[in-house]
Amino acid sequence: MRLGATEYERLLDVLRSLEPQDWLRMTDCTLWDVRAMVAHLLANMDQNASIREMAHQIGTAKKRARVSGSPMVDELTALQIAERASLSPDALLSRIEGTAPRAVMGRQKVPRVMRRLVRIDAGPFGRMTLGYLVDTVYTRDVWMHRLDICRATGRPMVLNAGHDGRLVAAMVGDWAERHGQSYELVLGGPAGGVFSRGVGGERHELDALEFCRIVSGRDNGGAIGLLQTEVLF
Repeated sequence: MRLGATEYERLLDVLRSLEPQDWLRMTDCTLWDVRAMVAHLLANMDQNASIREMAHQIGTAKKRARVSGSPMVDELTALQIAERASLSPDALLSRIEGTAPRAVMGRQKVPRVMRRLVRIDAGPFGRMTLGYLVDTVYTRDVWMHRLDICRATGRPMVLNAGHDGRLVAAMVGDWAERHGQSYELVLGGPAGGVFSRGVGGERHELDALEFCRIVSGRDNGGAIGLLQTEVLF
């Protein structure tokens, strides 16, 4: 949760720096401009802060998915953005400032037994525990979208080993677990490091941020060999 709280603050630092035109810039999530992406992030915080809001979002998305045949997560994000379409950039920023601390508290309060026993369909990634979603995926999602927003608006991505390096190392761990093969991975930049398993496996050397973009599905051109193994964000 300390990582989650720090990531919310770093996101806010980026959003506070944006000019009006920046909110209209398209992101690497090709259906979303910055404003839509921030609406999605706010919606996740809203449901972390309120069980009633979580039930509304997930229940509505499941019903729509049964009718449309689309993946539930696609219906969920579409709902999140549509319900916040009337919020101006200033309103989105203000809402996140007020909701982020409550979202951290809400995530902390999820009971241990629920974290272990409740499982959620993660599509091609199988079923994940509620604990993994609450403790890992929500923070990773904010981190990755912070990178998306920085890339779209030309803002610097603030990085350090103690925060971002820990998040990247966890992403590498998930990636390695999913492919299960020997490898050597050399990631550059403040959030990078050297990771390996076994001997004689593939060797990849690239920037840590680019690695995350590739395994999140944002840069398919760089997805060669084991880098084609995607990670849940």
